Amino acid sequence: MNDLQPFLEYIDDQLSQLSERESDIVFAKPEESAILSVDMTNAFCREGNLASERIAGIIQPITKLFRTAWKKGLRNIVLLQDCHTPNAEEFDAYAPHAICGTAESEAVDEIKSLPFYEQITIFEKNSIDSAQNTRLDDWIASHPQVKNYVIVGDCTDICVYLLAIHIRTYANARDLDWHVIVPENCVQTYDLPVEQAKAQGIAPHDGNLLHKVFLYHMALNAIEVVKNIK
Repeated sequence: MNDLQPFLEYIDDQLSQLSERESDIVFAKPEESAILSVDMTNAFCREGNLASERIAGIIQPITKLFRTAWKKGLRNIVLLQDCHTPNAEEFDAYAPHAICGTAESEAVDEIKSLPFYEQITIFEKNSIDSAQNTRLDDWIASHPQVKNYVIVGDCTDICVYLLAIHIRTYANARDLDWHVIVPENCVQTYDLPVEQAKAQGIAPHDGNLLHKVFLYHMALNAIEVVKNIK
């Protein structure tokens, strides 16, 4: 642990210096921008095996960002949401959650109550990877004008990370001059202490550590991690 301390302190220092971004700048050309939101559903915020108060805490900043962006003229908002088959292979790694047709697979009420909710695109997914067996890449290809992607949602170290890396590497592989932004106040992950995990016979998950480490890892891959978009 002592060997890791300087590195962990370095990550803390880097995150303490995250800059704020102005929405007027980020969404200056709204037709060229998109917000991709992953798993802001009841399964991760309100009910079921994977619901987390930590994740519920980002509902308000995300819906605020949606409203701000919409007011600026942005119309490209995509919700990527778990909608699992009853015997999903993913349940070998994570407890059953967000089965299609249940309330868990629905967006949280705060998002569903947005006046422009019916104009938001929703893609269902059956794994932690938003690009696997979904229509995400088709949507990207059909919106060639979009070059500014803002990624929000949960979990920082799982679905958010995979989505942000997918967008970044999609652009890199094609030499596309895209910008990928992750606002720290709009992403979060769950926490499961060691003792509690042992009692349940499952793997622990340090939310504070993994949130920080995966934000850092996204930054290492030329994803712009910012404090917020105001």
